[in-house]
Amino acid sequence: QVQLVESGGGLVQAGGSLRLSCAASGRTFSSYAMGWFRQAPGKEREFVAAITWSGGSTNYADSVKGRFTISRDNAKNTVYLQMNSLKPEDTAVYYCAASRVVALSTTPYGYDYWGQGTQVTVSS
Repeated sequence: QVQLVESGGGLVQAGGSLRLSCAASGRTFSSYAMGWFRQAPGKEREFVAAITWSGGSTNYADSVKGRFTISRDNAKNTVYLQMNSLKPEDTAVYYCAASRVVALSTTPYGYDYWGQGTQVTVSS
């Protein structure tokens, strides 16, 4: 089992940047594929980005492609989401998730463990 804790959210103006971190407990972090999702009020949780166990492959939602970058440091048990050129429509609670089996899943059902989320608010 793995526990995930997100950090790095906050309030930023449109066009600004934030870097989210997700720290994982346990010694087997490198055996989990990781993903980031977000959920805005009144909306379903949506896929943002995913990364394979080694970090060799990534996948992005079209809405963030070219602006967001997912990466991981297995030595630090941490996955990151660098968010640039933020837009008001990026406002949401951002969640990281871990999958034991499925790599680069774009659906929440592909993930086994979730963090508690961190709020990102982008003002216009």
